[in-house]
Amino acid sequence: MSISARRRSIPVSIGGVVLGGDGPIVVQSMTNTDTADVEATVAQVAALARAGSELVRITVDRAEAAAAVPHISERLDRLGVTTPLIGDFHYNGHTLLAEHPACAEALAKYRINPGNVGFKDKRDKHFAQIIDIALKHGKAIRIGVNWGSLDQDLLTRLMDENARLPEPKDAREVMHEAIVQSALISATRAVELGLGPERIVLSAKVSAVQDLIAVYAMLAERSELALHLGLTEAGMGSKGIVASSAALGVLLQQGIGDTIRISLTPEPQGDRTLEVKVAQELLQSMGFRSFVPLVAACPGCGRTTSTTFQELARDIQDFIREEMPEWKRRYPGVENLTVAVMGCIVNGPGESKHADIGISLPGTGEAPAAPVFIDGKKAATLRGPGAAAEFKQMVLDYIERRYGQGTIGRTAAE
Repeated sequence: MSISARRRSIPVSIGGVVLGGDGPIVVQSMTNTDTADVEATVAQVAALARAGSELVRITVDRAEAAAAVPHISERLDRLGVTTPLIGDFHYNGHTLLAEHPACAEALAKYRINPGNVGFKDKRDKHFAQIIDIALKHGKAIRIGVNWGSLDQDLLTRLMDENARLPEPKDAREVMHEAIVQSALISATRAVELGLGPERIVLSAKVSAVQDLIAVYAMLAERSELALHLGLTEAGMGSKGIVASSAALGVLLQQGIGDTIRISLTPEPQGDRTLEVKVAQELLQSMGFRSFVPLVAACPGCGRTTSTTFQELARDIQDFIREEMPEWKRRYPGVENLTVAVMGCIVNGPGESKHADIGISLPGTGEAPAAPVFIDGKKAATLRGPGAAAEFKQMVLDYIERRYGQGTIGRTAAE
């Protein structure tokens, strides 16, 4: 499916990054540092931005965090990191934004949860205060419903109404409706208070794949507002990656979604940027965007008992990720490059011919020779222990020849 087949939502500008309309699907991430710790938060935002996150959300949960936000923004500016910051507010956002106007100004968007912006008679008052501050500072908001903190008054009312029907719906269907209504009611209220739809993003986070698909299909049908996708509490490691990819992949294929986040539980002391890489790989694998050169590599079998091709595929993929921020600046279009690293003669030559540049390493029992193909034609045959390093250098030379002028400035050996 092409980008043009996407659901047409109302464009929203967030610190210069445009969601919706004809714009690309945007990658978002979130820090897990204590925002009051300026140094740690700046370091993580910078790392996420370097990995390719186009929006970064930070927690603003207390006065110390709100006071730190303008300092974080200033430090990032000095580092040349221009990625817009989004403030995540729960319970006390109206107070923090009012008491810390520098925080309100430094953030590009405020995230509000209708389920905990306020309770009973204070809900509308607190919500209105945040909208008023957004209007004052010219900011966008995200109305982010989460089924773990769903508006219980709304849910109870819908459950009661459902129970009185001649043929009541399943309780899960009623919950889906409550989630959607919570988002839409809040959006309508924000517009009534003066906030234009071009400054509103909706999200409806749940932790089960089929529920997420159902809820966003309902939202997309009933609203033209920009939509932020994400499977909340997706989990750790492969479970979180698979569940998020399954849910978001279906929605994206249906043309739904303007910005995405892969909400992975990190390993202790793990790399937070993994969620950015997964989001990019999902969008690139589905053909929606290109972020980094793609490395195709065979899975290995009894023909490929050597680990050489595995090590080379890993090294090239890691090298590309490491160099991409600089390459993106110096070599426009390099993100569309395809590289193949294959492990035997069965599919190696054919796959290498399909790539821009590829190598077919010898499998078990094959002659110790590795043909290299460039633009579909055999360009060289590498032999000996230095073949891997020679191929890396050929990749660099190809990038320089095709996408740039001058020299890359480092060699594969470095």
